[in-house]
Amino acid sequence: MRIALVHDWLTSVRGGERVFALLSELYPHADLFTLVHQPGSMPPELERRGIRTSWLQRMPWGVTHYRYYFPLLPLAAESLDLSDYDLVISSSSAVVKGVLTRPEALHISYVHSPMRYIWDLAPDYFPRSKWRNRLFAPALLAWMRSWDVTSSKRVDRFVANSQFVARRIRKYYRRSSSVIHPPIDCGFFEGTLGGGAHYLMVSALVENKGVELAVEAFTRSGRALRIVGEGPMLRSLRQAAGPNIEFLGRIGESQLRQEYLNCRALVHCAVEDFGMAPLEAAAAGRATIALAQGGSLETIRALGPDVGDDSATGVLFYQRTPQALQEAIHRFELAKDAFKTDVLRAHAHTFDREVAALRLREYVAQAWRAHKGLEAETGLPSELATEPQSVLNQATTPEPLEVVGPC
Repeated sequence: MRIALVHDWLTSVRGGERVFALLSELYPHADLFTLVHQPGSMPPELERRGIRTSWLQRMPWGVTHYRYYFPLLPLAAESLDLSDYDLVISSSSAVVKGVLTRPEALHISYVHSPMRYIWDLAPDYFPRSKWRNRLFAPALLAWMRSWDVTSSKRVDRFVANSQFVARRIRKYYRRSSSVIHPPIDCGFFEGTLGGGAHYLMVSALVENKGVELAVEAFTRSGRALRIVGEGPMLRSLRQAAGPNIEFLGRIGESQLRQEYLNCRALVHCAVEDFGMAPLEAAAAGRATIALAQGGSLETIRALGPDVGDDSATGVLFYQRTPQALQEAIHRFELAKDAFKTDVLRAHAHTFDREVAALRLREYVAQAWRAHKGLEAETGLPSELATEPQSVLNQATTPEPLEVVGPC
């Protein structure tokens, strides 16, 4: 049996790449594919496996500026030769869910998000204030949307990383999907809590993450805020920020763990498809103050009217305004004793890496049996039937998979 794992691009390690890394550990004999790969950007165990790339890798600035080849990304995805594989698992937030497979192969696509820059976030990525967008964007987006919907029919089974994404798959592709949350390495983020008086934000510094909202709110209040992340908005954010706000840029995971352990709480203003930062903070024992949209509604148990609610893991605010954020911070400070370290960490463990590994492994095995008409576990190929002990030794039994039905 031949298995292929495919990811859009491997140039840095973020949430999607962690899912891909987990899949590669679950299926150690699978071949790895991507459109472009920045050597040295992935964990060593992935780098040693060898990663096959598309022709985009050989184009001028293809590795560092592949987004400039945006109209050609579908062609690059379709150029990957997967004709020899029985099982293809794609990890996609862009185009690789549209890869071409042979008719009898099973294609499972783990979708982190349908392409947000051609659907709901198209106005942010292609603002009409620029004449080039007014002239070229309508035709380009129409072509990309048509390809995106058409290529979704090539997928046999969809897996969404959250209910929020499952609803968007249903809206744009008219397909059902099963929800399996991404892995959180809870053990890594646990440690001794510090007594920091500052708040923490972990985010790319781009327009749709709400960082400017937090900067305005904290500049007004004078509370201390540390921001981890980099992006094109750094200069403008620094100009707007007061002296109580510190920008840390990109940091390593060990330092990130210390930031979680030493902060007062995490501030999360983005509408994320899933959002790992609140769960990483919970694994460290810290609560999150978050905008009540997107994946935060699935990963945060909000403090209710009873401030003594021992199950709470965060505070939600419902309007994307500095005033609403300030009010949420005030509610958190009044009820800070309601957030228990053991409760926060236990909540994070329901999203732990071992749980995600077990769910993915069982889902793929079930999908293969259904695809081949098998009924017994003994009918599975060894690549699917053998549990990798390094990942699943301590796995807990997951809840039944939640399925979002067809539209």
